[in-house]
Amino acid sequence: MYNILVIEDEKSVSEVLKAYLEREGYGVYCTEGGLEGIEIFRKEKIDLVVLDLMLPDIDGEEVCKVLRRISDVYIFMLTAKSTLSDKIEGLNIGADEYLTKPLSPRELTARVNALFRRIGVGNDNVIHFDNDKLIINSDKRLVKLNGEEVSLTPNEFDILYVLASNSGKIFTRESIIERVFGIDFDGSDRIVDVHIKNLRKKIEEDTRAPRYIITVTKVGYKFGEKL
Repeated sequence: MYNILVIEDEKSVSEVLKAYLEREGYGVYCTEGGLEGIEIFRKEKIDLVVLDLMLPDIDGEEVCKVLRRISDVYIFMLTAKSTLSDKIEGLNIGADEYLTKPLSPRELTARVNALFRRIGVGNDNVIHFDNDKLIINSDKRLVKLNGEEVSLTPNEFDILYVLASNSGKIFTRESIIERVFGIDFDGSDRIVDVHIKNLRKKIEEDTRAPRYIITVTKVGYKFGEKL
C-alpha cells in the first residue's frame, strides 16, 4: 500500500482528499502545517506528498525544498497560483506536478492512480552507456554516473528513461509529456525544457555541449547514440 501525506491548511479540503484517496486503498496522513508535515515525513514511509503552498506557519515552497533535500518523493503542489512562471518556479524547486485550485478530488485521485500505475511496473532493464559511465536501472529507478548514484526527481528519471531506452529516436515535447505525465496533462509543453535543463546539470559534463540529452532544433529531444 502506498502512503500519501496531504499538507493542506483548509481542513475541509484535506478531509475530502483523504476520503477519496482512502477509498482507493491508500494510507493517508493529513496536517495543516508545513513544519508538522516535515516531521510526519521524517517518521513515516511516505510515497507521495500533496502540498499546498499557502500554509499558516511556513511557505509550501520551503517545505518542498526541505523534502527535496532529503528525498526524491513525488510532490504534487496544490495552489491557486496558475501562471506559467509560477509553475516553472514550482518545478524548479522540486515539484513533480503543479495542480491549481479549485481542483476536483476525482481528478487528483485519477492523477495519483496514474502515477502509481506507472511507477509500479518494473521490467528489470539496465541500460549501459559510455562503457558503463552512465547506468540506468529502470527496475530500481536508479541512475549512476561514474559509479556514483545520481539523485533525480521521479519525473526527471521518467524523462531520462524514455529518452535513453529509445536511444537516437527523436521525441517532441508533446510525446514526452504523453509518456511521462499522461495524456490528461494540463500545462505548457515548456515544462519539459525545465526538466531537461535540470537533468543536464546532473548528468552532463558540459551542459552547453551535452553528450546524452541532445536538442533537435524545432523538434524536441533525443538521447545520444550508445557510446
